[in-house]
Amino acid sequence: MSALAPSLRTAGHPVLVTHEPGATPIGRQIRKLLLETDAPIAPRSEALLFAADRAHHVSTVIRPALERGEVVITDRFVDSSLAYQGAGRTLSVDEVAKLSRWATEGLVPHLTVLLDVPVTVGLARAGNRAGGLGLDRLERETLVFHERVREGFQKLAAAEPQRYLVLDATLPQAELATTIEAAVTRMLSYQRSAGPPKSAEPPETRRRVT
Repeated sequence: MSALAPSLRTAGHPVLVTHEPGATPIGRQIRKLLLETDAPIAPRSEALLFAADRAHHVSTVIRPALERGEVVITDRFVDSSLAYQGAGRTLSVDEVAKLSRWATEGLVPHLTVLLDVPVTVGLARAGNRAGGLGLDRLERETLVFHERVREGFQKLAAAEPQRYLVLDATLPQAELATTIEAAVTRMLSYQRSAGPPKSAEPPETRRRVT
């Protein structure tokens, strides 16, 4: 997604590219607790740690950027918690949604891009990205866990087709980039006069962005 930033800036849009977890100094400490450990973490504790990172991220990075009129592109947001901690850990998706809604003060993305890929392919790619560093704690989870996560994302996308762009991530990167850029450009043209995302009540299935 960060490849979008140069073209958006060329088009006159100020852009902030960020990620979760770990985009802030405090977030990096939380990320270590969550992902750079072999110690087991209770599912509810895991959900709370992700929410803590997100609350600080939204408060100190995302909302200030939106208030400056910037376009924010973030790698993972609330929907990741709904898929991973909700579906993956078999916690109540509604309860995780309430926690995330409180942490973000109801901030909802205009567009969420889901790059959908078979679990085995995704894990192989993650291993290649990691190089000799190895997979993180969540990436080392079972195939069954990752299948639940994928199904969770697919259900979220089906519940909110107006917000989701679901793409087959086995397609060539250049083709995916062109499709995403077109969708983001189109979305920005509609939202130009609307300002930053408003607080919103997530749908029942919730729900789960960018």
